[in-house]
Amino acid sequence: MNGEVPNIKKWVVFYPVYINSKKTVAEGRRISLAKACENPTCAEIADCCNHLKVPNAIEIDKAYPRDFMQRGRVRVQLKREDGTLWNPAISSRKQLMLQVAELVPRHPGRTKKQEAPSTSSAAAGSSKPGKGGRKKR
Repeated sequence: MNGEVPNIKKWVVFYPVYINSKKTVAEGRRISLAKACENPTCAEIADCCNHLKVPNAIEIDKAYPRDFMQRGRVRVQLKREDGTLWNPAISSRKQLMLQVAELVPRHPGRTKKQEAPSTSSAAAGSSKPGKGGRKKR
């Protein structure tokens, strides 16, 4: 960017709540539940934006107004100063949200965390045969 500090105030704001499958639409989710991911973080979103080759900046001290306990947001620049897109595959905020929500579950930090619990839950589930099914009246 020619060594100058970019003006991020004009960039698109991206809160993790927008793609969180644990949130309802009233709580701030902006994409469908089937395409959303579970509890994304600002760092994961920023890494996904870097992977998509879209300039971004993390603002740790900012919070989503409807959920002010969860801190952080990401500013993303979709278009250059001359109006051309940074990534031709991403032309809108919604497309960015869908692409990032698809990439976050495959994030390297996330896959390491989820490997351990998945093996223990599979072992616990197999030790209880005959559970489930229809209840008798």
